[in-house]
Order: sequence, then structure tokens, then C-alpha cells
Amino acid sequence: MQVPLFDQVDDLVLALTPDELEGLRSRAHRRGVKVWFGGAKPGREHYEAQLLPRRHVDGADGMALEIGFHAEHPDPSENSSAIDRLLVCEERWRKALGAEAEVGVFFGADNWRRVSEAWLDPDLDDPELAFEVASRLVDYLAALEPHRATP
Repeated sequence: MQVPLFDQVDDLVLALTPDELEGLRSRAHRRGVKVWFGGAKPGREHYEAQLLPRRHVDGADGMALEIGFHAEHPDPSENSSAIDRLLVCEERWRKALGAEAEVGVFFGADNWRRVSEAWLDPDLDDPELAFEVASRLVDYLAALEPHRATP
């Protein structure tokens, strides 16, 4: 029996995350995996790898795999503040994430914000995909989380 993609990603994220990032929690679902730090329930600020309709990314047909950090507060100003805190130290985390990490409005939800990237039309049957997604998600955790925790 084959383990679903995002269950694999979830297991790999837990295994690959550096020990100094304490309090890691995660939850896989059919179309993605959500990762957060702290309490039993995910907060409005969290990390995700998830499938999205490609039309939200570039207007084309197909699917996209989005990986990165999300700020999903009901109040858009809280989302902007979360991203502004990261932009203060962008020079430091940009070295780890590269130009692929885009800062902006969430795909398909104008009131949310993100630091993430989208992989267009991923091959969901690729046996290496789970590792590639988990590894990239851990890149985001390791690059952004130390700066999020700092006021």
C-alpha cells in the first residue's frame, strides 16, 4: 500500500527539522500538510505545503504546489504586520530561500499574506516529490521561524 504524498511529507518534515526548532506540530490532509509551532491547534500564522488550482497562481489551467509561510488572520492588518516583521530581516532569510520565495498576497485570498513559492504542474507520481517538498518546507521553517520569534 502506498502512503499518500502529504503523509510522507509530514513524516519527513518531522524527521528533517533541526532540533533547535522546538514545539513543532503538523497535520497532513489529502491536499497538503500544515506545520506550526506551539499549541495543539494550528495558529493563524503557520507553514504549509499544499495543492492549489494553478489559476490562482498564474491564471492557467492545472495544479500548483505551494510551499511556505502563511499569515491568515481575519484582520488583514495583522497579516501585514506578520509579514512586515519578516521583511525587516529579509536579507538574512533571503540567503537561505533565494528568489523563489515571494512575499505577497495569498493565492486566491486577498486578505491573507504569504512568503512562499509555487511549483507549477508538479508530477505527483514522482517518487522523489515527497522528499523535495519536505526539504523545501524545512528550508522555510529554518529560515523564517527564528526571525518570527524575535520581536
